[in-house]
Amino acid sequence: MAGPFQAVKVTDKVYWVGAIDWDIRDFHGYSTNRGTTYNAYLVMADKPTLIDTVKAPFFDEMLSRIASVCDPKAIRYVVSNHSELDHSGGLPRLINLIRPEKVVASTMGVKALQAHFHWDVPVQAVKDGEKLDLGTDQLAFTEARMVHWPDSMFSTLEGAGVLFSNDGFGMHLADSRRFDDETPDWHTEAAKYYANILLPFSDTVLALLDKLAKAGFAPKFIAPDHGPIWRKDAAKIMSLWAQWARQKPTNKAVVIYDTMWGSTELLARAAADGLASAGTKAVVMPLRGSHRSDVATELLEAGALLVGSPTINRQMFPTVADCLSYLKGLKRKNLTGAAFGSYGWGGESIKLVHDALTEMGVAVGEPMKCQYVPDQAALAAAYALGQKVAAGLKQLS
Repeated sequence: MAGPFQAVKVTDKVYWVGAIDWDIRDFHGYSTNRGTTYNAYLVMADKPTLIDTVKAPFFDEMLSRIASVCDPKAIRYVVSNHSELDHSGGLPRLINLIRPEKVVASTMGVKALQAHFHWDVPVQAVKDGEKLDLGTDQLAFTEARMVHWPDSMFSTLEGAGVLFSNDGFGMHLADSRRFDDETPDWHTEAAKYYANILLPFSDTVLALLDKLAKAGFAPKFIAPDHGPIWRKDAAKIMSLWAQWARQKPTNKAVVIYDTMWGSTELLARAAADGLASAGTKAVVMPLRGSHRSDVATELLEAGALLVGSPTINRQMFPTVADCLSYLKGLKRKNLTGAAFGSYGWGGESIKLVHDALTEMGVAVGEPMKCQYVPDQAALAAAYALGQKVAAGLKQLS
């Protein structure tokens, strides 16, 4: 018997049967301040098929939505496009309950599911280009390795033009509305998702998009595992992913800093004014109030990164170190920038920031620093630093 949660019809044969997580605020260090969804899809073919499941605590919600369409035990096949636990967590309970004829995953997905659940469930590995016969319909599989896990796979319901893209083209956004045209403010969350999760795999993303384009694939619907279903702007989100993956610098600079007594803050403000005076958009983000994932999001569509830190215990300030460590892992390319800061006696942090930016591949010039409270000469130097970075940025963009 169906519970209180209802499925949402996507096409004549496809239903959204996922769950909404209104509460989550952190996803592996990424600030999910608008929650998320765990999307699962029921294909009502001759052989009913479930595409992915949900995070384990949301299993009953998914089951209720399935039951609003059919008896869950009528499901014949289960497809695991992605083994990450927010999509496979409900899989063991589901299999135990419905006893499907077949569970399929990519070759790497079979290994990952075994490593997660240490089970004796037979999972069939499907290869790139392989198809699964659903009776009157077929699912075609496309390997999407490292978009963003080794096991990632796309499934396409042929004829209907529905691409089930697991984490591809998704975003963390909890909303009672299911489709992109119902949630017109999606751009920021889509950019945030790409910047914080997919950016390190941009070369792989470009190769996959090129592969799909050469195959002439133009989906009518893209059904990701997080966020809204694309029925209006499917081509647009694919185009944006290609743009973000190319990482072309724009005439925008992100200035991040922390401060102990306000001196490094004064330098940050002067540098931002210098950037603006040269025609570059400056976004200033004090790290005591800006989350690292929001910095990454701003940096996605930028061309420069300026980082300011005071010195504490001969090190850069902890919030600065945290943010730079996070950004280093995201491997943003094609940036210019600079280090700056105020210090009391040693001043080691400015060099440490400079070295960190260099290790990240940022094209950095000479760092700017001053002792204690900046005087007019120091503020002028910070202003000039902003102008110099803006000039270098224009050469890149």
